[in-house]
Amino acid sequence: MADEFSSYATGLTSPAKKAFAITPHDTNAIDPIPRAIRCGTGGTLVGRAVGSSADVTFTNVADGETIPVRFSHIRVTGTSGIANIVGLT
Repeated sequence: MADEFSSYATGLTSPAKKAFAITPHDTNAIDPIPRAIRCGTGGTLVGRAVGSSADVTFTNVADGETIPVRFSHIRVTGTSGIANIVGLT
């Protein structure tokens, strides 16, 4: 399979090259840190962005929504309804 874009540099606005499943956890950090996450099923998501010192709550996340935040953590506590989280790097 030919990748016509393999010679292009990856930038912040270019499509992700990798995708991986994320399981929320109250203490474990996400590794690698994604450039964005996609939520297959929506709800309420609690997480911490890379440059933040406190968690933030995203309410009314829609099914299939992509959140362009570099999360270091996605918490179990407070997160509800969210399923099938995919990290994009």
